[in-house]
Amino acid sequence: MITGLKYFIILFNEVVLIYFLLIAAIYIFLTVLALFKITASRKSFENIDYEKIFRLGNHIPVSILIPAYNEASGIVQSIKSLLSLEYPEYQLIVINDGSDDNTLDIIIKNFGFKKVFFIPYYSIKCEKIKGVYLSSKFPNMVLVDKENGGKADAQNAGINIAKHPLITIIDADSILERDCLLKITRPFMQNKNVVGVGGTIRIANGCTIRNGFIEKIGLSKSWFARIQVVEYLRSFLFGRTGWDVINGTMIISGAFGCFTRKALVKVGGYKSGSLGEDMELVLRMHKKLRKDNPKTRISFISDPVCWTETPETYKVLKSQRVRWQKGTLENVLKYKWMFLNFKYGVFGLFAFPYYVLFETIGPFVEFVGYFVFIISVILNIVVFKFVIAFLCAAILYGTVLSTMSVILEELSFRKYPRTKELLILVLTGFLENFGYRQLNTFWRVIGMIEYIFGKKSWGKMEKKGFGN
Repeated sequence: MITGLKYFIILFNEVVLIYFLLIAAIYIFLTVLALFKITASRKSFENIDYEKIFRLGNHIPVSILIPAYNEASGIVQSIKSLLSLEYPEYQLIVINDGSDDNTLDIIIKNFGFKKVFFIPYYSIKCEKIKGVYLSSKFPNMVLVDKENGGKADAQNAGINIAKHPLITIIDADSILERDCLLKITRPFMQNKNVVGVGGTIRIANGCTIRNGFIEKIGLSKSWFARIQVVEYLRSFLFGRTGWDVINGTMIISGAFGCFTRKALVKVGGYKSGSLGEDMELVLRMHKKLRKDNPKTRISFISDPVCWTETPETYKVLKSQRVRWQKGTLENVLKYKWMFLNFKYGVFGLFAFPYYVLFETIGPFVEFVGYFVFIISVILNIVVFKFVIAFLCAAILYGTVLSTMSVILEELSFRKYPRTKELLILVLTGFLENFGYRQLNTFWRVIGMIEYIFGKKSWGKMEKKGFGN
């Protein structure tokens, strides 16, 4: 019995080791693909004469949706930044989703809104709209006041009001760089099969923000925020960019994404009550839109940047990661028939299986793997060489990938020009593998357990706001 258990533990450790090595290989492959695409993309953007393009009228009008619920602390800064974007024709729609603070009053007061009679263009299901307001100061601004229904419901209300062929959706606690619309709309003009494009999300914590724009890029004093800077670099710049090269985009962040209005209306908008409405929308688009057009493409580009506030406390960060894991699990279960389904090309054969095997059940495998490995070492079941191999696979590769992400960011975008900040990010990428990564894995396991046992609430997200 003891001998059998010993062999089982050895076998399990070997499987987990192979699992870690496979994740590392996939991520390194995606990073290489991303590097080539980012390099080519930045060169192409440098050669664009936007003044000539706009003079010739070669652009697609955009409606920007900002769902807002209790965003009094930062909504004015966000709106100001959006009013100064470099784009010839866009509409700004703020949706107050039944806030119980003074979000609505602040918006009306700062931007001169007056209530008008308005008939929505579409009828995607959403909670009752109590009023539509137009700004007396800014003719391209609309304010929608509705009963609370959640973020997805608020976005649907905005889609019903939007008048332009492209719809960009951002979080109320986010700030776009001035040229964001110039860049995120380009794939739609280059390829008529593109129905959605995601952009890069970066961390605004620690940055100096004035008049709604990032004046100086910096790092927060919070280690939780700094770790998330490295996480986002790894995830957005090189993870999602790499998947886009092979048309494997599975998620467009709810914090910043752009879609054709036609596609959003055709699939019925966002699904209210979903724990991960951004991922669910993309999966539903793959399902429904590919039937009519197998060449349908949902893309991601790294150049347009959206800065957002992230949690800096243990409690709020845990709540966020638990919810994200619940959303991932909910969606892969809902669309499980896409797994290894050749009808969806690379997406069905590679991207979706990756999310199932490594993003969904990965935290459980990693958590159990750590536990079994520790028991193995205590009982002296594994040899020293295996201990070294396991630690290298479990920790060293994470350190290497984080360091690569920081270095490639510097070579490609140089958002953090000071050497001190780069060194801090490299150190953070190293230290996150000793404690934080295991903690994050534990949070995600909690998310899986809570979802399986029926606890599917979102949790409360507290925000500090960007200040004045």
